[in-house]
Amino acid sequence: MNRYQKMFSNLSKCNEKAFVPFLTIGDPNPNLFLDIINSIIEAGADALELGIPFSDPLADGPIIQKSMQRTLLIGITLNECFNLVSKIRQKYPKIPIGILTYANLVFKNNINTFYSRCISVGIDSILIADLPLEESSEFYEAAIKNNIKQVFICPPNANENLLKKISKFSQAYIYLLSRSGVTGITNTNSVSLTEIIKRLKKQQNDIPILQGFGISHPEQVRKILQNPKISGVISGSAIIKIIEQNLHNSVQLITHITQFVKKMKLATYLNK
Repeated sequence: MNRYQKMFSNLSKCNEKAFVPFLTIGDPNPNLFLDIINSIIEAGADALELGIPFSDPLADGPIIQKSMQRTLLIGITLNECFNLVSKIRQKYPKIPIGILTYANLVFKNNINTFYSRCISVGIDSILIADLPLEESSEFYEAAIKNNIKQVFICPPNANENLLKKISKFSQAYIYLLSRSGVTGITNTNSVSLTEIIKRLKKQQNDIPILQGFGISHPEQVRKILQNPKISGVISGSAIIKIIEQNLHNSVQLITHITQFVKKMKLATYLNK
């Protein structure tokens, strides 16, 4: 089994679901970023979703946009991102690590070279936020060649044809959007997604579903995970907001992020 399969299997045995935090690689600086990663893993994060800083992150709202601007301003490069991920992998050999990026970053570095570099530093999956599934064949082939899991986003208004393609080609998990638009902190619930989750699960590829976008409170997590077909949640803007609010107090920053992750993870324990 790959790292994602082991994670989902182990969580199921423990009657838990996955809590996956999203962070921008290198935010707010490389050393503190690694300290944050240590704290969220120790606090219970089951996997990591890491964003490569990009100047035009179309799928991301203002909180994540500002985190990417912070990292670009201090000179975080793609090479530095890979170096930081390599350090995380060396310290945590078992945790699944996915990256979220944009097509231009992959394309300009040569698609196959980019995927090869990802596997060499221990990355398990790639989600390319602005890559239409219909245009993904070259990226998908590179993923297969390099044993990287390609993840696709499922929008809440996907039609049957798109659902079939997402279910067929997405690996590791399907990233189900809570809502249309960009990332950000909202009071999203899963009620309106019940039908699309049911239709996704009717497809032949019974791949886990992680729900993201607008997830910032334990109460949201508990409500979302009442649906037995959801395998976990991804939360990004709420964590990055804590970084933004504590840029000048690293001790307080770590303390608040640790408390947040513990509460969010606790909400993934079923029957508690």
